[in-house]
Amino acid sequence: MYICIIMKMKKMKKSILFTLLLFLSIAVWSQNKTEIRAAWLTGIYGLDWPHTHAVSESSQRRQQQELCDILDNLQRMNFNVIIFQTRIRGDVAYPSNIEPFNEVYTGREGGNPGYDPLAFAIQECHKRGMECHAWMVAMPLGKRMHVASLKQASIVKKEPSITCSWGGEYYLNPAVPGTSRYLASLVREVVTKYDVDGVQFDYLRYPDHVSNKFDALQYARYGKGEDREEWRRNNITTIVRTLYKEIKSIKPWVKVSTCPIGKYRDLQGYSSYGFNAYHVVYQDPQKWMKEGIQDIIFPMMYFRDNNFYPFARDWQDHSYGRSVAPGLGIYFMDANENKGAKLWRLSDINDEIKFIRENKMAGACYFRTSYLMKNVQQIADILELSYYSTPALTPSMHWMDSIPPSTPIGLQINRIGMSTQLAWSPSTDNDENNQPQYIVYGANSWPVDTNDPGNILAIKVAGHQYIYNNDLNLPSLRYFAVTAVDRYGNESAPAQMLKPVVITNHFDLLTSKLSYHE
Repeated sequence: MYICIIMKMKKMKKSILFTLLLFLSIAVWSQNKTEIRAAWLTGIYGLDWPHTHAVSESSQRRQQQELCDILDNLQRMNFNVIIFQTRIRGDVAYPSNIEPFNEVYTGREGGNPGYDPLAFAIQECHKRGMECHAWMVAMPLGKRMHVASLKQASIVKKEPSITCSWGGEYYLNPAVPGTSRYLASLVREVVTKYDVDGVQFDYLRYPDHVSNKFDALQYARYGKGEDREEWRRNNITTIVRTLYKEIKSIKPWVKVSTCPIGKYRDLQGYSSYGFNAYHVVYQDPQKWMKEGIQDIIFPMMYFRDNNFYPFARDWQDHSYGRSVAPGLGIYFMDANENKGAKLWRLSDINDEIKFIRENKMAGACYFRTSYLMKNVQQIADILELSYYSTPALTPSMHWMDSIPPSTPIGLQINRIGMSTQLAWSPSTDNDENNQPQYIVYGANSWPVDTNDPGNILAIKVAGHQYIYNNDLNLPSLRYFAVTAVDRYGNESAPAQMLKPVVITNHFDLLTSKLSYHE
C-alpha cells in the first residue's frame, strides 16, 4: 500500500517579514504540470553525500539517514529527478563485478559499506515519487595517486590498452574501439541490475585543449586521412551511439542523457571564449539529438547574461524534439565557493529560470545539491514558494512510445475519520514489461481538472491504493481522480469520482465512515 501524508501548510522557515518581502520581489509563477526539476547529487569527495563513513551498523544508518534528509528536502521543493553519482573515477557506488567501490562510502578504496548505496538511493527516490538517474563519469579515471590506490582493480591495470594519461591524469581513450565495449559493460550491469529511470553520461568527451600528442598513435592507425577534429568527434559520437543502443536494448524506457559543455560553439555575435563542446572537447550533442541517440541533454550552462541566453536558445533551437534542461550554476551564489570571482546574485538564477520557461525548455538541473540544502541566498525558498510550488511530471519520451496506459477502473473512495482512502484496479499498457504508476488528484469541483498541477496530490504511486490525510487547517477535498502513467511518461485519461464526499465540519471528519464506489 502506498501511503502519503499531504502537508499543504508548509512549515515557516523564515520570518513573516522575509516571506512578505519574498513575494513582493518575486511573483508566484503559474506552474508547469510537466517540467524537469533535477539536482546533481555529487558523490566525489562526499561533496553532497555521504558525509559519514559507513564502518559500523550505526554509522551505516547515519549515512543512509543523511541521504533521506536530502531527499525529503528536495521532495518538499517538488524536485522530480535526482541525478545520483554512480560511477566516479574508475570506481562506483554499488557492488560491481567490474569496478571497486569508491572510498567515499567507507574511507578506503574498495571498501564495502555493508549495503548497496545505488539500490538504496533508487528505493528512497521512488518512495518520494522522484526519478533516480545513474550519473556515470565516462572518461576520467583519476590522478596517478588515485589509480595507484585501486591497485589491480583499476582498469588502468586490467586493460591498459584502452587507457591513456594526460596532464597527470588517466583517461579511457576515446579513439580505441575497446573503450565502447568497456563502458557498455558497465552500463549493462547498472541497467540490468537496477530499476534506474535514466542514465546520464558526464565527461563523455576529450580532455580540454588536448594536443596532437594525445592520440597520435591512434590517429595514425585509425584516422584514415580524416580531418583530425572530425575524427575525434566521430569517436565520441560512436561511443554515445553504442551506449544509447545498449541501454534501449535492455530497458527502452530508461532515459539516456549527457551533460555536455554549456556552449555548443561560437554563435554570430557571441563568443564561447575558447571553451565549447564542438571544437574544444569534440562533443556534437546537436548531432546526437538529430540522430535520436539522446533523450535529454543537461548542458552545463554555468554562465549568466549573454553568456547564457543566446547559447541556451541555440540548444533549444537545435533539440530536434528532444528535451533540453540547462544546468544552472547555483554554486556561484556561495561566497565560500566563489572566492576571487564576482558573486552571483539570486536574480541571476531567477532570470535564467524565467528564460527557460519562457522559451519552453524542458526544465533545469541544479549544481550542486548542497547549495539547495544550504538555501544559499534563499534559492530553496524561492523554488519552493514561487517556481516549484506544485508537483510536476517529467516530460514524456513520445519518440519511444506515445500510447498511454488504460484508464484505471473500479475507483473506490472510503472516508474513515481523518483519512480518505482511494483504491483502484491496475491499468494495463501496450508494453507488458512496463508496469504503469499512478497520479492522484483532488479538488473541490467536479470534474477534477487534471491539467491543473495545483490539484496533484501524489505522483508515481507504485501500488493501487492511496491515503489522503486531511489537514485541519484546510478545507477537505470533496472530489478525487486517478490517472495511470507509464515509464515513458504517457498519461491516461482520468478515472473521476462522481459523487462528492460531504464533510460539513471537522467533527464530522473524526466520526464519519463513508464509502463510494465508482
